[in-house]
Amino acid sequence: MGIAVLIPCYNESMTIQKVVRDFKAALPDADIYVYDNNSTDNTDSLAREAGAIVRYERRQGKGNVIRTMFREIQADCYLIVDGDDTYPASHAGEMAELVLKEKADMVVGDRLSSTYFTENKRLFHNSGNIVVRKLVNRFFKGNVTDIMTGYRAFSYLFVKSFPVLSEGFEIETEMTIHALDRNFHIRSIPVDYRDRPDGSFSKLNTYADGGRVLRTIFTLLKDYRPLQFFSAIAVLLFISAAVMISPVLLEFSRTGLVPRFPTLIVAGFCALSSILLLCCGLILDTECKRNRQAFEIQLNLIETLRPSGEK
Repeated sequence: MGIAVLIPCYNESMTIQKVVRDFKAALPDADIYVYDNNSTDNTDSLAREAGAIVRYERRQGKGNVIRTMFREIQADCYLIVDGDDTYPASHAGEMAELVLKEKADMVVGDRLSSTYFTENKRLFHNSGNIVVRKLVNRFFKGNVTDIMTGYRAFSYLFVKSFPVLSEGFEIETEMTIHALDRNFHIRSIPVDYRDRPDGSFSKLNTYADGGRVLRTIFTLLKDYRPLQFFSAIAVLLFISAAVMISPVLLEFSRTGLVPRFPTLIVAGFCALSSILLLCCGLILDTECKRNRQAFEIQLNLIETLRPSGEK
């Protein structure tokens, strides 16, 4: 089935032809797909002129585009890159080789170990990338060097087993967390990064999309690590209950009276909630383990049913 280069695009007329031509030169045997996401600046026509296969996704958002890409395209290796010419095609061959020859399931084009901090001019994007990387690696026990890069390569097995839930730019975080939780083989290589050319503007909203990314991390923590998530809340509630009930118990031990019934009642509800949350975490953790077992069986089925000839 070969290599498929997937380029999600929204109003990238300034750069799309260069990106398509660069990747055609770097991977001459690959199919270059540009998925236009409601562009109004002739991105689709320019991409077609440069030799790309152009398709459309009308639901706005990068996550929606990647969902459609992964469903429609058949390939042995999928290489995703943004259409803004911030990632050089010179790394594409190495990334594809890691998937095809070394059986990596996800190859991360690591900007943060290369030129990102000197090239990127948006201060909050720099700090945001660091925060997201630390949170994901801490919560999911990983060592991924760049969580939000838009330059990645994937195996067929990863693409066809990845349930895309995000609609927007938080899709990169979702991919990384899914790969860590499901024990996929992850590799990273440093890649050069260059800022957008003058006149080209990012569609990423620093605060709104940053908030969505953080919300995605904690939502997926609840979904993938329920015992860890609910236990943390349970501990906080139990500590609150202990703090509130301590003076009540001291007063009762001295006088035999309970003068602060409201405090006692609130402390009791906090303690009860703590126990219930811990029980929820234990039950959901068992369900997650069963889901992991089912997922492994699903991977075997996907590999068995994998097409061998068509694209």
